[in-house]
Amino acid sequence: EVQLVESGGGSVQAGGSLRLSCTTSGFTFDYYVIGWFRQAPGKEREKISAISNSDNRPYYADSLQGRVTISGDSSKKTVLLQINNLQFDDAAIYYCAAVQSVTPLSASTAMTLMPSSLWQSWGQGTQVTVSL
Repeated sequence: EVQLVESGGGSVQAGGSLRLSCTTSGFTFDYYVIGWFRQAPGKEREKISAISNSDNRPYYADSLQGRVTISGDSSKKTVLLQINNLQFDDAAIYYCAAVQSVTPLSASTAMTLMPSSLWQSWGQGTQVTVSL
């Protein structure tokens, strides 16, 4: 069973930066994608970014392009999400999730073609709040 644990959330002043971490374990397939999502109260879950161990092409949602950077260790089992210039509407619970595959799977394919319901494993989430 794949397990994911997020950390790094907290309260940040508007305009500040935050680095979230997702530590994973338990992959049984050769290929996997780890993605970051967020959900604010009363809003739908939103895709943010993803990284794959199949290639070196991370995915970024258009709405956050330029403010977020995703990175991973060589195995892509620990994934970091750097968010800069935080705004009030960035406040949400941030989740990392994983999807495994028997064939190479790009981050872009996973994020654009797979609804979140098909992502097999989810972390418990980490809260991000943005203050004045």
